[in-house]
Amino acid sequence: MNVARKTFTLIARTLTVLALCSSIHAAIAADAKQTVRPELGKPLQAAQAALQAKKYDEAANDLATAEKVGNLTPYEKYVITRLHASVALGKGDYKGAAGYYDSLLASGQLPPADQLQTLEILAKLNYSAKDFPKTVDAIQRYKAAGGKDAATLSILPQAEYLAGKYADAARDLTAQVSAMEAAGQAPTETQLQLLASCALKQNDMPGYATALEKLVTYFPKPDYWLDLIARTAGRPGFTDKLSLDLDRLRMRTGTFRNASEYLEATELAVQAGYPGEADSFLKAGYAQKVLGTGNPADIDRQKRLQDLVDKKIAADKATLAQGATQAASMPTGDGLVNTGFAYVTYGQADKGLPLMQQGLTKGGLKNPDIAKLHYGYALLIAGKKDDALKAFQDVKGTDGSKDVARLYGISARSSAASAKPAAAGKPTK
Repeated sequence: MNVARKTFTLIARTLTVLALCSSIHAAIAADAKQTVRPELGKPLQAAQAALQAKKYDEAANDLATAEKVGNLTPYEKYVITRLHASVALGKGDYKGAAGYYDSLLASGQLPPADQLQTLEILAKLNYSAKDFPKTVDAIQRYKAAGGKDAATLSILPQAEYLAGKYADAARDLTAQVSAMEAAGQAPTETQLQLLASCALKQNDMPGYATALEKLVTYFPKPDYWLDLIARTAGRPGFTDKLSLDLDRLRMRTGTFRNASEYLEATELAVQAGYPGEADSFLKAGYAQKVLGTGNPADIDRQKRLQDLVDKKIAADKATLAQGATQAASMPTGDGLVNTGFAYVTYGQADKGLPLMQQGLTKGGLKNPDIAKLHYGYALLIAGKKDDALKAFQDVKGTDGSKDVARLYGISARSSAASAKPAAAGKPTK
């Protein structure tokens, strides 16, 4: 998995800059009360000059000369170690540099003001060296010492993931995402992809679905939607009665892939008694150039289906008003809900939505939650997003209707959600 590639690149660049900036000045000036012996001065100054010239092998030789002086004081060891760290950084030896920074932290010579920055550098060095358990340890020490740099802390879940600590990574990622959302910030796609991967690694399907919902909320790509819809439909207890509702959701989210999917949705809509909606599926397929091209036999079949839909629309419109009158006289509200939905699919939301409301109020519905789901979707078609979101919250069914309602709500809130399906006939003004 390449979730960390960008992080590796960024850290490598940061550490390169540190290699150029971390010099003998910082080492010797760390504590003005402490000094190095004169016999160390010449090789250390030579090491400094070599570092500034990016002659890292020369600098390493100069430091070896300094070490041969012997009987080094703790402070002299600290100065030499810090310069060794700069040499290792300059050469891109992140593992070696991490070892030197660990020594600096353990030396007792590091000024308190440098502790946090040193821990931060150590964490990034270990990450760049792909020593992920040590990266986790360094960041945890950094946090415990009061470190708050967001970029550094964001590495922790990635390091935990790459160290195989999937539960820890999921916990810390969830906390980061929640904090960002609470602050009005959107999490990154990489964070959410990693959260999804953590769930898969643990075979946590509810957690994976939750991560997918976050992905389609902030990054509503068709592949994410397709995965989420498929997994929703595959949950235990999901009823086949919601097949057409899933097709509506798929068209809304741009996840129809081929002609057969448009045609199957069209046929389901015809069977449900909504030829106006069937026409919208066909129109979408033609607009996407999925229908009307290819094998002549397929084109002919599509044309015959279009002719059938056109005839049913003509017959349906001729009897729709009569059907509404009959539905009003029925003891249950199903007829009103269905007739009202049909009106909405013809672009007559001003007639259809009140009928659906009357049907819901009358009650006696065969599937109350599915009826509420259809009412919410009708509100979406009519462009009444806020009302639709409220209606979806009312859907409580355990047959999958509540899950579908939640997905409709996500699609409605998503800034990149597909436009509502075109209705057959002239839309209501």
